[in-house]
Amino acid sequence: MVPNSFIVTLSCPDRPGIVHAVSGALLEAGCNISESRQYESRETGTFFMRVTVATTAPREELELSLAPVAEAFGMKLGISADGDRMRTLIMCSKDGRTLNDLLFQQRSGALPIEVPVIVSNHTELAPMAQFYGIPFVHLPVTSETKAEAEDKLLALVEEHRIELVVLARYMQILSDDLCRALEGRAINIHHSFLPSFKGAKPYHQAHARGVKIIGATAHYVTADLDEGPIIEQEVIRVDHSKTPEQFVQLGRDVEGRTLCRAVQWHAEHRVLLDGTRTVVFG
Repeated sequence: MVPNSFIVTLSCPDRPGIVHAVSGALLEAGCNISESRQYESRETGTFFMRVTVATTAPREELELSLAPVAEAFGMKLGISADGDRMRTLIMCSKDGRTLNDLLFQQRSGALPIEVPVIVSNHTELAPMAQFYGIPFVHLPVTSETKAEAEDKLLALVEEHRIELVVLARYMQILSDDLCRALEGRAINIHHSFLPSFKGAKPYHQAHARGVKIIGATAHYVTADLDEGPIIEQEVIRVDHSKTPEQFVQLGRDVEGRTLCRAVQWHAEHRVLLDGTRTVVFG
């Protein structure tokens, strides 16, 4: 019989005996551990672990073996089939560069996600969705229709059994209620290495001030705008010879790479929340 491969993730208050107990439960389920990473957060006193195992036992048997351990240690436990594609809803507005990066990486097999639907508050990117063969839903947003649009979005999340929502330069601020509903499963990209430059043209402002680095941050969405737990960051050097348009191009390239890495790591269950921070197992 070909063994099944599972990813087990857990977090709990740190105390002696966790690894021993987890290893024993996995042995009981006939598991062979092929990869194991762990981390103790001194700031929060939390223990984190990610284990990849192979076993001929079904998932239900693995869950039964781990259940007493999870209860005894007060664990937040996750078990996922290794290789499963995470069902992902992508939100966008008019700028298609980041959306295209995600869809191209998904189609090429680099991103372990499945995209059953794309949602936008504009219609400009419908042709791109059509090119990739993905249903496109237009949800216009105004101050009067914002609550209704967000209710429809949550209905789509439920209808399509969405596990992850990605904001690919979606130029709308989500309500606090929606942020709470999507807590820990919504990722945004932000030009966070330009914190002083807010507004519609941050790269142009950065160029005018002669900055030497630009970059991007992928983070989880929270009610605190652009302050959610950080998953991945990247910076590149620039100089006086670059035009504002080149700043924009370089910045978009960085944003696309950063967001794709964050989505990949989340979909591979490598990211665990530690309060306002993340633990990312490489």
